[in-house]
Amino acid sequence: MTDLVDRLVPDELWVLFRRVVPPTEVKRPQGGGRRRACDREALAAIIFVATSGCTWRQLPPVFGPAWPTVYRRFAQWSRARVWAKLRVILDELGALSELEWSRCAIDSVSVRAGKRGPLTGPNPTDRGKPGSKIHLLTDRNGLPLSLGISGANMHDSQGLEPLVRGIPPIRSRRGPRRRRPAKLHADKGYDYDHLRRWLRKRGIAHRIARKGIESSTRLGRHRWVAERTVSWLAGCRRLHRRYERKPEHFLAFVGIAAALICYRRPART
Repeated sequence: MTDLVDRLVPDELWVLFRRVVPPTEVKRPQGGGRRRACDREALAAIIFVATSGCTWRQLPPVFGPAWPTVYRRFAQWSRARVWAKLRVILDELGALSELEWSRCAIDSVSVRAGKRGPLTGPNPTDRGKPGSKIHLLTDRNGLPLSLGISGANMHDSQGLEPLVRGIPPIRSRRGPRRRRPAKLHADKGYDYDHLRRWLRKRGIAHRIARKGIESSTRLGRHRWVAERTVSWLAGCRRLHRRYERKPEHFLAFVGIAAALICYRRPART
């Protein structure tokens, strides 16, 4: 079991996680009672559920904590926005100059939902079946800088402004924290003049394909990194289909997948 936990949660990732996890609440100050399950074992079990796609009830007992305990820990950490706070990984990468702000790309992907619930909607590309959409903005290397979810019927263009605003202030090797890319690449789904004006107002150059005027082929030379990141997110099998009724739990799995991508930091393109 120790080898499996160490493989899923290496020491470097565990150190970063301990910086953002809330302190443990002591329910019995007088002592006694059952020993609290180890947070590292619970985190390894959560990552196993995210990457393997198994249900909570199918969680192998090899991790130690029972599946209800792991699920409660997942819900508590989701309410505390622990997965969003794992952006400290981006700070570490920014301090090492591993982030490329010169060209960023934006994209989205639709996921079928098992049940109707908040932030689900009829998917126009899937015969109107309920689904959700994952929006992401990546740097030049494909590392996710900003994430969001919505109903599958939400137009891609409506996700641009929230994603750009959602980029956290990230450390740089020199100078102040940065949160604006130099240039943003997008496909024809974002071809709207008000978005171009909005980006120019914030000092962000844009390269958005125009409908009926140009092909997306040349634009794909720089935007393909976002599509590759979408395929990396698919490596988190829990995201192949939305099983979570609560949107914060679905967003938590998206955040876990993005944190793992940033932690493994792919080679520069």
